[in-house]
Amino acid sequence: MSEALRIGDHTFTSRLFTGTGKYKDFPTMKAALEASGSEIVTVAVRRLDLSAKGEESLLHWIPEGMKLLPNTAGCFNAEDAIRTSRLARELWGTDLIKLEVLSDPKTLLPDAEETIKAAKVLAAEGFTVLPYTNDDPVAARKLEDAGCAAVMPLGAPIGSGLGVRNPYNIVILREQVKVPVLVDAGVGTASDVAIAMELGCDAVLLNTAIAGAKDPVRMARAMKAACEAGRDAFLAGRIPKKLYGNASSPIEGTIASAR
Repeated sequence: MSEALRIGDHTFTSRLFTGTGKYKDFPTMKAALEASGSEIVTVAVRRLDLSAKGEESLLHWIPEGMKLLPNTAGCFNAEDAIRTSRLARELWGTDLIKLEVLSDPKTLLPDAEETIKAAKVLAAEGFTVLPYTNDDPVAARKLEDAGCAAVMPLGAPIGSGLGVRNPYNIVILREQVKVPVLVDAGVGTASDVAIAMELGCDAVLLNTAIAGAKDPVRMARAMKAACEAGRDAFLAGRIPKKLYGNASSPIEGTIASAR
């Protein structure tokens, strides 16, 4: 892709962000991450085995050069998310944090109130905060006002594979905030990524759609291509939708029109 994506002080060429969960083994994860072309990968701080060393550690299999995006997955209130973020910064010395505060374990939907509360604290402490949130333009504006460097509305519930369920909200949300918008969660296949990018989103973050595919490496390549195609299509500008047909070739000068 030609233009870079800037989030806070960080710049990325790839607009596909990937995760590390649910792979059958670490070698498959590494191969898929490499095939995705992603430059940044999320790691769930609370689910990482910090005692594992060498090949037993997930971190050993992160491709060289990829940037870590620690996330607060598994947190259900602002206090836990803040504590987990501080631990991530202490462990890896990064200011990046994917802020995830869930409302309940069944739906895995975000708790907007707790997310905003945590975002204000973390942004004030110098974190580059990327919050997982609902596809709610009002909540997105509040997160931007709280100092977040980007907002990450869900396409659909985490792991559902339902794709972008409310494209109209995503478009409105994109218009309402100035920071980058990354669709996070709900992606099921490559066309979902293309749709998100064609809506004008700046990037897509996904995990299960690759890790849970029959061939994760091939799906990762498909996701990369879809992300690039969707971005190109958005920048190129789609034609208006019309109710009736419109001939693709001029009618004037044809044999029939000359009779």
